[in-house]
Amino acid sequence: MTPKELLEKAREEWRKVDLARALQKAPLRRAEFHTDSGIPIPDLLTPADVGEPSAQEVEKYQRDLGFPGQFPYTRGPQPTMYRGRLWTMRQFAGFGSPEDTNQRFKYLLEHGMTGLSTAFDMPALMGYDADHAMSRGEVGKEGVAVSTLKDFEILFSGIPLDRVTTSMTINASAIFALCSYIAVAEKQGISQDKLGGTIQNDVLKEYIAQKEWVVGPRPATRIVVDMIEYTAKHMPRWHPVSISGYHIREAGATAIQELAFTLADGFGYVEECKKRGMDVDDFAPRLSFFWDVHNDFFEEIAKFRAARRIYARVMKERFGATTPLSLMLRTHAQTAGVSLTAQQPYNNVVRVALQALAAVLGGTQSLHTNSLDETYALPTEEAVTIALRTQQIIGYESGVDRAVDPLAGSYFVEYLTDETENRCMEILKKIDSLGGIIRAIEEGYPQREIAESAYQWQREVDSGERKIVGVNAFKKDSDEPIPTLKIDDAVAHGQVERLNAVKRSRSQRDVQDKLRAVEDACRGSANLMYPVLDAVRGYATLGEICDVFRKVWGAYREKGMF
Repeated sequence: MTPKELLEKAREEWRKVDLARALQKAPLRRAEFHTDSGIPIPDLLTPADVGEPSAQEVEKYQRDLGFPGQFPYTRGPQPTMYRGRLWTMRQFAGFGSPEDTNQRFKYLLEHGMTGLSTAFDMPALMGYDADHAMSRGEVGKEGVAVSTLKDFEILFSGIPLDRVTTSMTINASAIFALCSYIAVAEKQGISQDKLGGTIQNDVLKEYIAQKEWVVGPRPATRIVVDMIEYTAKHMPRWHPVSISGYHIREAGATAIQELAFTLADGFGYVEECKKRGMDVDDFAPRLSFFWDVHNDFFEEIAKFRAARRIYARVMKERFGATTPLSLMLRTHAQTAGVSLTAQQPYNNVVRVALQALAAVLGGTQSLHTNSLDETYALPTEEAVTIALRTQQIIGYESGVDRAVDPLAGSYFVEYLTDETENRCMEILKKIDSLGGIIRAIEEGYPQREIAESAYQWQREVDSGERKIVGVNAFKKDSDEPIPTLKIDDAVAHGQVERLNAVKRSRSQRDVQDKLRAVEDACRGSANLMYPVLDAVRGYATLGEICDVFRKVWGAYREKGMF
């Protein structure tokens, strides 16, 4: 057989097995796919459709690209991709009181959003209650304020948690948020095995980039592993950690640094889970990743494709994963907040559209689009609706959903994908030589590399070498003010009142007993999810639980670096 015939035969086998299996689970969104002019679009195109590939070309295709839904997943994690189902369209919601955010959730669901995405305020992210001195001026300002299970009951009131998926952006105190979500579902009569969604819970990237922590990297990683272990046993639809490159990129990393440091974090969690004695195929299918999407259109597409390939190979060759679900990198993406400009803010709509299109062409499974006003404040309803409509226009009007990995085979895209992989692997080898990602973080290696990249970027902007429309190029004398969302200071007063009411109504002795059980688990090796869940059910506060962590392991302070 000729190389072309061999490739065509392999594609037919893919259709009979992988594609057929996917279609049994979920039919295609339409009977046939074609362009607006009527040109039919095949289910999958390969080098065999555009000429006579050589044996070397076919070998490289099968080794580095393969078919969608097959190792190494360069062309996507599913055989049908968006032909079967569009990506999940998420919009961040989280501001003010739980009542405020609950109303925004319902507004977005009514306007076509298919998954909830929750932001929490700074006190919650840092492990403090609304009445703590460290919380002054911050309650409800950057996300929704939560201190007890009562806040979660209000936050998700009237929302069927067995029929929506929820993403929660919280890390150092993520165990409190997950336990609260489970407890709210129980009050709705929904068992935890029915809950679908993701909690970010990526503490390692906090020490690299975002700097929101409670305790040091090693005990914080122990909590993450406890959550992974618990969800693997009890919550088969839940992703217990969303390994986040987003904040690493927002801190100033390049695309390749984002990819390398994020994958290193993910591999670090896998390593710790294996040390716990867990089988990689029992927990790996529940890991997911969260990527930033910037303006360099083709580099971002290549980043997504390279990420899937590197992850699949390392999980198979280094960690011994065997099942397809363990090798498959699951992706959520968000357009770049740091690329938004306060100057000429309506330009941000165009930036977000380009970034969103890159994420889709890169094969994301979930996407959040930023709103044009987020450089000023949390988004207004009008701005967040435009951001959601951006995704819907791409999904329903652009036609990019009709072809699986439409840029595969592009000389430029394949070159960038290969180069991205090679340069990423160099950084991963460096991290291994330092003793792994936790040790590298303690030594400050990722932090220094990101600081240098951020400095170089800003120097290019300041010199005019890098053009930013509306900032250092094509400027206007003045910008018209745009509507912004303002959080009333009364939110903090209301939250403190509710917190005090909860404390008065609960059994203080019962809470203290439950907190002692949390402390005992911290000092021992028992899984923390069980005592923390019990404490949350008894209305122990977020701050009280995090104070136990600080008592046992100490509050973390970062070393100075120069």
